[in-house]
Amino acid sequence: MSTAYSSDTVILPEPRLNGDLSVEQAIHKRRSVREFSDKPLTLAEVSQLLWSAQGITNKEKLRSAPSAGALYPLVIYLAVGNIENLDPGVYRYSPEEHQIVRIKKGDSRSDLAIAAVQQLWIQESAVVLVFSAIEERTTWKYGERGIRYIHIEVGHSAQNTFLQAQSLGLGAAVVGAFDDRRLEKLLNLPTGEQVLYLMPVGRPPVE
Repeated sequence: MSTAYSSDTVILPEPRLNGDLSVEQAIHKRRSVREFSDKPLTLAEVSQLLWSAQGITNKEKLRSAPSAGALYPLVIYLAVGNIENLDPGVYRYSPEEHQIVRIKKGDSRSDLAIAAVQQLWIQESAVVLVFSAIEERTTWKYGERGIRYIHIEVGHSAQNTFLQAQSLGLGAAVVGAFDDRRLEKLLNLPTGEQVLYLMPVGRPPVE
């Protein structure tokens, strides 16, 4: 079914800089959620999640998460399945323009769940955030130790996103078990880019 955003490029709503939940409350309330309702997320919520992960936060184009040497090796993808007014597909986030670009049509949540060693609950989320990295962006300067810096950085970025999800009243969980090659093929990643982290996000079930 066609939606209002059927274009391959979608400019996201401007992120809010004030929320209803304090950082302290978000930390206190944060829990991994692996059950989701079938209610969709909004594009504004997706905007906040992506901005929290890797958004531009000042005129020097520094981002929401620290990066060794400000080299920013991370790339964020969304496997969209249940977002209001957004066609299913795999999208890549562009922090500079705060927009997403569709690189693959169709709902890939089930394929991601299978690639994540049959964790089928993943396919029930509204969207799966995929954190990948291009190692050469960091290792050219820091050598092999740069790989450690990238792994630290993805933790910073993902925790930002986790807390943002909590502040929006959304459920999220961390997934680190998956078939690397299968995911790289599914996302059609270029040589030198690899998946580090999955984060399914959705609305928690009503209690």
